[in-house]
Amino acid sequence: MMGKLFSEHHLQRLFEKPDFQPASGFSAAGLDAVYIENEPYRGNRTTVFAWMGLPELKPGQLCPAMVLLHGGGGTAFDEWVRLWNARGYAAIVIDQCGCQPQSPVVDGEPHDRNPDGGPPGWDQSVFQINDPLTDQWQYHAIAAAIRAHSLLAHHPDVDAQRIGVTGISWGGYMTCLVAGVDERLKCAVPVYGCGFLGENSGWKYGLFPTRPEADIKKWLEHWDPAAFLPQARMPFLWVNGTNDFAYPMDSWQKSYDLQGGPQQLCLRIEMPHGHPPGWEPVEIMDYADRQLKGKQPLTEITEFDRDTDSLWARYESPDPIREAMVCFTRAEGYWGDRKYNELSAVIDHENRRVTATIPSMSTVCYLNLIDQQDRVTSTRHICL
Repeated sequence: MMGKLFSEHHLQRLFEKPDFQPASGFSAAGLDAVYIENEPYRGNRTTVFAWMGLPELKPGQLCPAMVLLHGGGGTAFDEWVRLWNARGYAAIVIDQCGCQPQSPVVDGEPHDRNPDGGPPGWDQSVFQINDPLTDQWQYHAIAAAIRAHSLLAHHPDVDAQRIGVTGISWGGYMTCLVAGVDERLKCAVPVYGCGFLGENSGWKYGLFPTRPEADIKKWLEHWDPAAFLPQARMPFLWVNGTNDFAYPMDSWQKSYDLQGGPQQLCLRIEMPHGHPPGWEPVEIMDYADRQLKGKQPLTEITEFDRDTDSLWARYESPDPIREAMVCFTRAEGYWGDRKYNELSAVIDHENRRVTATIPSMSTVCYLNLIDQQDRVTSTRHICL
C-alpha cells in the first residue's frame, strides 16, 4: 500500500518546499498562520491550515524543530507551538482534518471547516475505506504532515537535520504512520496513539462492530499503524497511561515491539487522556532535547527480565535515580478499568540495578524508574 501511494518520486515531491500562502483573518502573537497546499481531493484543490513559529535566535543560529499533530476533537493549537518555541524549537501544528481553529480554540468542540479542506478525519475515515485511497483521510494527513516537515526544513533559520514529530491520541496514531513514511525525521513521540486497533482499542467495541466486517478488515490492512511501524526506524519515545480508554497497554506493547528503531517507554499510572495532558509530560521535550540538541539522556533501561518471584532491570542514567517503583494490578478483564498500585523497588546504585518482588496475585506488573527531575522511564509490562 505505501509503495503505491508514496513512491520514491512522490516522496521526493513531498520533500520539496511546499506552496503556501498567509491565512488571512487569523492572528496569534509571534506566530504565522498559513495555508499549505496539499493533495487533490475528488479532483479539487486542498489546503491545510497551520500555525508556525520560531524561537528567539542569535544571528546565524539554526534551531531544531518539531511537527505537532493533534488528536480527536482538536485542531491547530497555537499554545502548543508556543510551548516548543519557548524551549528553543521552531514548531508547526497543522489541522489534519480539513478544519481550522476558532478564536479562542475550544478543545473537543466542532471546529470551523476549511473551505478547501480535504476529507474529514479520525474515525470518519472508516466510512471512506471504499473510496479511492488517495481520497481517504490518512493519505491526506500523512502528506500534510510531510509537507509541514518540509516547510520547516526549508526555513533558513531551521536545521533540516534536527526535526522530530510528536502527536496526541489520533495524532499519536498519525505519528506512527508518518514516521513509517518520512525517514528524514530524527525522532518521534506518539502520546497514547498506537496500532493493533482491531485487536484491542476504543474502536473495537464501539465503531468497528457497526460497520461491515470486510470494511474494517480493509481499513486495518491499509491504515493500522502496524502496517507502518516496521519502517519507523528513528528513535521513539512511547508515552501512555495505564488506563487509556482508546489505546490500551496490550496494543501499545505490540506496537512498540513492532517499531523498527530504538525506543524508550514512559507509562504513568492513570495518565489523563487529552491535549493538555498529552503535551505536559516533561519527558517529551527532554527526550527531544536529547535527540535534537545532544543534551543529557533520560534514564535508559538496558536490561529487563523476571525471576520466579521478582522483576529486575539494569539501567543507564547520567545522575543517580531518585526512586523506583513496581507498578501492578490484580485485576483482569477490560484494560481501562484495571486499578494499578505501586510499591517501592530496591535500587542498587553501584551496579545500576533495580529489583522488586512481584506482588502476590498480580496479573500485570512493570517497573518505573524516576530520576531527580521526576522524569519517568518504564520497562515493558509483563502479564502473569
